Amino acid sequence: MTEKKLPFTKEQIEKIIEKYPTPFHIYDEKAIRENVRRLLKAFSWNKGYKEYFAVKATPNPHIVKFLSEEGCGTDCSSFAELILSEKVGITGKDIMFSSNETPASEYVKARELGATINLDDISHIPFLEKHCGIPELISFRYNPGPLRTGNPIIGDPVESKYGFTKPQIFEGFKIIRDKGAKRFGVHSFVISNELNRASYVGTAKMLFELAVELKNEIGIHLEFVNLSGGIGIPYKPEQDAVDLKALAGEIKEEYNKIIIPNDLHPLKIFSECGRMITGPYGYLVSTVLHKKDIYKQYVGLDASAANLMRPAIYGAYHHITVIGKENAAPDHEYDVVGSLCENNDKFAVNRKLPEIVPGDIIAIHDAGAHGHSMGYNYNGKLRSAELLLRENGEVKMIRRAETVDDYFATLDFSDL
Repeated sequence: MTEKKLPFTKEQIEKIIEKYPTPFHIYDEKAIRENVRRLLKAFSWNKGYKEYFAVKATPNPHIVKFLSEEGCGTDCSSFAELILSEKVGITGKDIMFSSNETPASEYVKARELGATINLDDISHIPFLEKHCGIPELISFRYNPGPLRTGNPIIGDPVESKYGFTKPQIFEGFKIIRDKGAKRFGVHSFVISNELNRASYVGTAKMLFELAVELKNEIGIHLEFVNLSGGIGIPYKPEQDAVDLKALAGEIKEEYNKIIIPNDLHPLKIFSECGRMITGPYGYLVSTVLHKKDIYKQYVGLDASAANLMRPAIYGAYHHITVIGKENAAPDHEYDVVGSLCENNDKFAVNRKLPEIVPGDIIAIHDAGAHGHSMGYNYNGKLRSAELLLRENGEVKMIRRAETVDDYFATLDFSDL
């Protein structure tokens, strides 16, 4: 079981709202720092271990910056994410660039920053060589196809657009070595939001075994294996968080069984977690505008799927707290909805909650990753502010809310 608690009281959030109107995302810096420390400690047995925070999860420079203070690099997948990393002082070996269908300009920028490039396809080798040359250190993303089952979010690896097939991995490393690369790594992304740690251990075992095959068959000695992300979070109260200490211990067992006897020690282990680090410690705070009683009872918020689209596109569960009514009986059933002209704009369906009235403040939990970052402007909705609850209890705005002027800034009305 996971207790769904808030890091602020009703009085505190009301004071925050006086300065920063809802809706907004607010992140708990202290909890995020403590969480990433647990991850780093769990894998400290591997002296080369590094976590590359998945920028796509929460692409805010303030969060990326304090995670870098804890020892994290960045996992980037676009030009903008590379620039964000650069602007907070993250460059070189602290960036892992994993993208797909990549424009030449993005490879050029990654090379300029000294990032480790993780190629997604064997055809990208000549493309990379043509536009910015072959780096000394290179990584390939491996798609195991029918050798793994994936999980519901990623799906069957055979249907996944990511990565090299196994024969292509071997052929690709021979090609890249002949072109001058001298240091090598492999990466694989086959699960997402997975609470069963055996799946993540399975990825580690798969890559360790691949490292042995690459050494024995073509003489490639890997410098690192990148397990990517995929560690899930307990969105539902009845779920348990992944035990990071147990997870790291089980991966260590596989390392000792596979890597050490095959003379591949030391082999660095990397990860690219995003959701697991920030997800549980971000909240979408919204005010109830309306109640509607027709065939069902609806609670209408000033937030919408434009602020948090996971429930709309995945049917994902996000826990909801009516602030100030935490101890009230959940004896009413509501659909909690936004104002988009789409009937899937629902944060919750048939959710048991305390009685809600207009003016109540709602906190939607586990919105610290893939929340604000997936925002959009459908119906002319403006993306909301992001706030940071600092370790000392102060609140800092780390992204202002969009304005109507922002929305119209890229349009040209001059010739109308």
